[in-house]
Amino acid sequence: MKFRNVMLAGFLLILLSPSVKAQFTVPDLPYAYDALEPAIDKETMQIHHDKHHAAYVKNLNDAVKGTAAEKASLASILAGVSKYSTAIRNNAGGHYNHSLFWQIMAPKPGAPSPAFAKVIDGTFGSLDKFKAAFADSAAKRFGSGWAWLIVQKGKLKISTTPNQDNPLMDVVKEKGTPILALDVWEHAYYLKYQNKRPDYISAWWTVVNWTEVERRYNQAK
Repeated sequence: MKFRNVMLAGFLLILLSPSVKAQFTVPDLPYAYDALEPAIDKETMQIHHDKHHAAYVKNLNDAVKGTAAEKASLASILAGVSKYSTAIRNNAGGHYNHSLFWQIMAPKPGAPSPAFAKVIDGTFGSLDKFKAAFADSAAKRFGSGWAWLIVQKGKLKISTTPNQDNPLMDVVKEKGTPILALDVWEHAYYLKYQNKRPDYISAWWTVVNWTEVERRYNQAK
């Protein structure tokens, strides 16, 4: 009995040790839950980050156990996602997509810099034309999914993906490096906007962190 108790204590110590941790973790929000109001309400942010994103991370950690993805980076998993299970694909995408989504929003973010505005103008004609094209793609994404601004061979391009797929995955048609992401799953907006996805998209522009978008563009081009 004493030996059994010692073994149990040792097992619990291993489980609780700081050195033993999940492979993937939920990043903290870079702002308060209510910081994006009125565009995105506090309750939606709490549920979206603490429940939905957390679930993707938990499910991803569970899904990779005992697989070739167990010690792989998130970037590596996404790049070769076709060789993994649907559970890994969905939850790895969900983790990456939401992690990016939080970063490209900010309270009172301002407008694109003159340099980045020139890049947008050169591709889409103007910032307003880009917003209109992006919003149209996001609104027309059937069911659940994401809208993206990506860098593809040095050029800006708008794309959308279903479910939790993203342009880094080897299974998608339009591949590229995402620099702007919009979640159009209903859980991202339904508490405040109900079925009015276009209203959500319109409000979302007021919290786009253009500084972060430009930083990612400069890294990807």
